[in-house]
Amino acid sequence: MDEVVFDKFHEECGIAGVFGDKDAANLVYLSLYSLQHRGQEGAGIASSDRHLIRVEKGLGLVADIFKKQVLERLVGDIAVGHNRYSTTGESMLKNTQPIVADINLGQVALVHNGNIVNAESLRSQLVEDGAIFTSTSDSEIIIHLMAKSGKNNFIDSITHSVKFLKGAFSLIFMTKDMMVGLRDPNGFRPLILGKIRSGYVLVSETCALDLIDAEYIREIEPGEMVVISDDGLKSLHPFEKIDPTPCIFEFIYFARPDSRIFGKSVYEVRKSFGRKLAEESPVDADVVIPVPDSGVVATLGYSEVSKIPYEMGLIRNHYVGRTFIEPAQSIRHFGVKLKLNAVKSVIKGKKVVVIDDSIVRGTTSRKIVKMLKEAGAKEVHMRISSPPTCYPCFYGIDTPTRSELIASYHTVEEIRKYITADSLAYLSLEGLHECVKPYKFCDACFSGKYPTLHKNGLGVNPKSEV
Repeated sequence: MDEVVFDKFHEECGIAGVFGDKDAANLVYLSLYSLQHRGQEGAGIASSDRHLIRVEKGLGLVADIFKKQVLERLVGDIAVGHNRYSTTGESMLKNTQPIVADINLGQVALVHNGNIVNAESLRSQLVEDGAIFTSTSDSEIIIHLMAKSGKNNFIDSITHSVKFLKGAFSLIFMTKDMMVGLRDPNGFRPLILGKIRSGYVLVSETCALDLIDAEYIREIEPGEMVVISDDGLKSLHPFEKIDPTPCIFEFIYFARPDSRIFGKSVYEVRKSFGRKLAEESPVDADVVIPVPDSGVVATLGYSEVSKIPYEMGLIRNHYVGRTFIEPAQSIRHFGVKLKLNAVKSVIKGKKVVVIDDSIVRGTTSRKIVKMLKEAGAKEVHMRISSPPTCYPCFYGIDTPTRSELIASYHTVEEIRKYITADSLAYLSLEGLHECVKPYKFCDACFSGKYPTLHKNGLGVNPKSEV
C-alpha cells in the first residue's frame, strides 16, 4: 500500500463550537462536515451536559466517525469539535482533538487551529518541571500551561497561559458550563462568531454557519478572547495590540470559496487573483482550464480578462482515498491519473492555459503537463495564481522543508523546463497584495518575512517565565 501524495499544502484543521443549544453535538458535527476540507486525518467532538464532559473521536472522515449512536452519547447543550490534518505530531488517534483533561480547576476541552512555533522550548521546560505528556501535539502544551498557572478560575488561567504562546492559534475552550474563543494577536487563522436560536456558534469559516442556519455576527478579532456563558457574551483583549497579519494562503487555497473570512469573500478574492494573473501574464491560447478544484475560481477570473474560453479540461475524481494499491508500473503517472483525467475533446490540437493555485515540489505539475500533451495538447502554458513558494510556513500549514520547495532553489525558467510546460508564469507578490487591499497579510511563504520574528510580532521569552 502506498499513500496518495499530491503536491499541495495542507491546512492543519477546522474547529467548531456551539453553546446553549440542546442539539450542540449534532450542530458541531454538521459544522465539521462543512469544514472537512481543512483536515481529513481525524476528527473529534466533546460535549458537556453541565456536569460531565464526554468525548468521541476517531481517524478518518467526519461522516465515517460520527454515526447516529456515537452522536447520541454526546449529550448536553455545549460542544466543541475538530478536524485534523497533522502539522506538529504524527497522525494518530492520541493526537486527535478535542484534548480533554482534568486540571485543578475542573474538566476542560480544547480545540486548536494553527501551530505554536515555540512549542519545543515550552514542552522541554514543562517536562523539566514534571509535566507528563500523552501526545506529541503542540496543543497539549496549552493545557499544561493552564494546569501550572496557579490561577483560581478558567478565564485567568487561559489569559495567563496563552501569553506564553508564539505563532498561530485560533482556539476554542470548553468547560462544563462555558465556552471561550480566542485568536492570536496576528490573527493568522480565522475564527467566526455566529448565533443560532438561543445559543452561540464559533467556527473556522462562514460556510459552516450556512449549513446549520446560524446567523453571522462577526469575526473574532486578532488578539480577542470571547467568553460565552449563561451570562451572555463577554469580549476581552488579553494581548498587547499589534498589526494583524492573517494568512494569505487562506484565500489562495485553504478556505472554501463560499466562505467569507478576514472581511472578504474568498470567491471574489480568488477570482481577482485570476484577473490580475491574466493582466500580468497573458498568453495566446485557445482554451484556459483549471486544475480542479483549487484552480477553478482563479481560472474564471483569468478567462474574464483574457477572453480565452473557459473549459473543464481536467476532471477530478472526488472519491480518492488516502491509500491505494498501485498496479503495474507500466501505468504512467498513476497517482495523478487516479485523481485527475484529461478531457481529450477539449484538449486535442489546442493551445492550453492551465491555472493552478501553487507549485510546491513540482512533481504534480510535471505530470499534469505530460498528461495534457499525451491528450493531444498543441501547447501547454502553466499559470499560477500565487507567487513562487520559496519558504516553509510555521503557522499551521503542513509545508515541506525549504530544500523540497522547488521555487526556493530554481528560477521560473528552470521550473518551466522541469515541468515541461511551453511557458510558466506566477502572480507577482505585488499583484497578490493589490487584490487584498487595504488589508495586510502574512506572505512569509513567498517573502521569507515571518511576522512573529519581526519586532512588531509577539516575542515572549517562555523559558524565563513559565
